[in-house]
Amino acid sequence: MRKSPAPVRARVFRKLRVSLTRSCNFACPYCAPDGKAVRDPHATPMEKFLEWIDLLGTVQPLQQIRLTGGEPTLYPQLAPLVRALKQRTGAAVCLTTNGQLMSSLAWPLKDAGLDGVNISLDAVEPGIFRQMGGRNYAAVIQGIHDAVAAGLSVKLNSTLMGEMNDSQILPILDFAYSQGIVARFLELMSMGHLLGSAGRRLVSVAEILGRISTRHEITALGRQSAGTAELYRLDRGQMFGIIANSSLPFCGDCDRLRLDSRGQIYGCLSSNRSHSLDSGVPVRDLLGLAMKDKQTDRFTGSALSMREVGG
Repeated sequence: MRKSPAPVRARVFRKLRVSLTRSCNFACPYCAPDGKAVRDPHATPMEKFLEWIDLLGTVQPLQQIRLTGGEPTLYPQLAPLVRALKQRTGAAVCLTTNGQLMSSLAWPLKDAGLDGVNISLDAVEPGIFRQMGGRNYAAVIQGIHDAVAAGLSVKLNSTLMGEMNDSQILPILDFAYSQGIVARFLELMSMGHLLGSAGRRLVSVAEILGRISTRHEITALGRQSAGTAELYRLDRGQMFGIIANSSLPFCGDCDRLRLDSRGQIYGCLSSNRSHSLDSGVPVRDLLGLAMKDKQTDRFTGSALSMREVGG
C-alpha cells in the first residue's frame, strides 16, 4: 500500500537580519565595484528600529537578530541598541562586521549582551587584504583578538573570488585555528553588479575542499536545519564551514527575513521586492508576502546590493 505524502510544513520566520546603515568604510569588490567607501547621510533613530522590531515580534517571536550594514559598527547607537534588543525580545543578538572598529567596541558590546560576532576577513596576507577592499589590516586583526578576549563567540567569514583571494584558504584556516575560532568560506553571490557574472570568479565547494585536502583529512558533518553552512572537521579537530549558495543551495528551509534602515522587509535576496512596515498594511500580511518571495530550491540572484540589505 502506497504511503500518503508527508504534509508540507508552512515555512516559519525565526531570524531577522537588520541593516542598520548603508554606510561602509570598506570597498570590497563583490559589493563596491567603484572601489569607494560610502557614507550614507540617512541615520535611522534607535527608537524607530525598536518600533519596527516590536511590530514584527507581535506576529512571531524572534530566535535571533543579526545586526548588519553596510558596516554596522558605524551606527552611533550600536551598544544601546543591542542592550535594548536583548531586554525587549530575549532573542540572541549577533553582529556581522568588517572588524575595523571592534577593538573599541568588543567589551561595550559584550557588556550590552551581544552573543556573537561574524568578522569578515577575506585575506590574512596584507596585500591581498587591501586588494579585497580592506582598510587598516592591523586594526582588523586586533579587533578579532579583542572580540575573542571579550568572550564573544567569533566566526570568520571569507568571501572567495577566483584569482583574487583563493590563495588564502589555507592561511585563513591556520589563522582561525591559532585563535580557536571557526572559519567559514562563502561562495560568491550573483548580486548587484555581479548579477549574471559571479560564476566567472566562483570558487566552488569542490575547489575549496580540494585545496584543504592537500594538507588535511576532512570529515563532512552536514548542515544544521535552517542553517547556511555545510560543516566540516579537520584531522586536527578544527571545525570550519562553507556557505555554498551555488554549489549546495540551502533555500528550502531558510527561516530568515531582512529589515533595512528604511523599514523595508525583504523575504529573499533573489527578489528585488520589499514591503514597508510603515505602509499601514497589517504586519501579518506583510510577513506573509515576504515569506512567499522565498525560493523553494536555489538562489537565483538579484540586482540588490548587499550594502542595501546587509550580509
